[in-house]
Amino acid sequence: MSATPTDAAADPALPSPAPLAPAASPGPSSATSATSATAMTSTSTSTSAPAPVARPASRRHALGLLALLLLLAGAAYAVYWSTVLNHFEHTDNAYVQGNVVQITPQIAGTVVAIHFDETDRVKAGQPLLRLDSADAEVALLQAQAQLAQAVREVRTLYANNDTLSAQIAPREADLARTQTELARAQDDLARRAPLVASGAVSQEDLAHASSQLASAQVAVRGAQAAVLAARQQLTAGQAMTDGTSAAQHPSVLRAAARLREVALALHRAELPAPLAGVVAKRAVQIGQRVQAGQPLMTVVALDALWVDANFKEGQLGRLRVGQPATLVADVYGARTEFHGKVAGLGAGTGAAFALLPAQNATGNWIKVVQRVPVRISLDAAELAAHPLRVGLSMEVQIDIRDSHGQTLVAAPRTTPVAQTAVFDGAWRETEEQVQRIIRANLAGPGTLPPGQASPPGKPAATGSRP
Repeated sequence: MSATPTDAAADPALPSPAPLAPAASPGPSSATSATSATAMTSTSTSTSAPAPVARPASRRHALGLLALLLLLAGAAYAVYWSTVLNHFEHTDNAYVQGNVVQITPQIAGTVVAIHFDETDRVKAGQPLLRLDSADAEVALLQAQAQLAQAVREVRTLYANNDTLSAQIAPREADLARTQTELARAQDDLARRAPLVASGAVSQEDLAHASSQLASAQVAVRGAQAAVLAARQQLTAGQAMTDGTSAAQHPSVLRAAARLREVALALHRAELPAPLAGVVAKRAVQIGQRVQAGQPLMTVVALDALWVDANFKEGQLGRLRVGQPATLVADVYGARTEFHGKVAGLGAGTGAAFALLPAQNATGNWIKVVQRVPVRISLDAAELAAHPLRVGLSMEVQIDIRDSHGQTLVAAPRTTPVAQTAVFDGAWRETEEQVQRIIRANLAGPGTLPPGQASPPGKPAATGSRP
């Protein structure tokens, strides 16, 4: 490119442009002149181009500084990894878990009341719903009457034993009397028999004495049979009562067991909450006919949650029971941290306990990294301050610097994982009712003790349901 006048004026080192030749007429000579002018212009342009400038040293210094910074950054990350990151295992494949308790009836019935709905909080023992109890109340009345009758029949057995025992003495007295008469008849016959030959006693008197002896013998045998029968009756009666009291008689126990069964069925018409929590998944409607064992709703204990963190199999080498863990819930963000401890490592991978486990011995095999659930217990105070829900996502980081613990729980558990006492009251009330009826009917004719009588036509347990 040729230099312009402006560039020449701006840079004094560049030579002044040559004056342009006047235009000539077309022809051979004009073409030659144009060619010469073009050559001169090219020569002038090449002569006036600046020489290439050398790369400054500052760029080399900048590249060296950048390389040094990268090396320092790599070294710093290596130190940070070896001192910090190498002591933690992290995963975001973790979810909140808890006890999801299904509420199922123990008897069949029609739902007549629903006391709680989804998202409602309940306390342990509060009734969740109630079934129709009319049939159970009628059965309870029958069982109460049967128990009272059984007690009175057992009292009759004991009374009959006394009567039978008293009847043995008269029978034995009759036997003794007949035996005396038999002995007298034998003596009389023995005195009369020798006198027949001398004519002192007639044959008629001898025959009469022999007849009296035969009658006495028959009377003795009859008295003996009566005594034996009385003793056998007493033995049979004692066999029904020996070795037990009236309250522990098998007939009474059978009737009492029937009463307990019916009373418990009446108590089970109300379904209490086995533990405190929040109601979820209500699947029952008013008036619905339900069967025993049918799921009606669930109660989730939100105060006893834990986290199942699914670590890769390559991360399990240094995980130990009791190691501290820091957790972050997506619902609260990184500003809220939860703290817990490793409660235990799963007994197998998730794939091993899947509904359709992998069949690795068939077909083409592709290795897939397996994960093992690790249970993390949460701090109860933090859980109360920031409630979680079952199924929420969590990020878990476990401090593995202390790797001296156990990978499996060494000692067996000595306390129940979960237990409830809300059903104990029904048994206590039923037992009190059974004992009350037994005492009332053993004491003799009359009604129940004062303060424990039931209204007419109403079962004693109706007003004492849990």
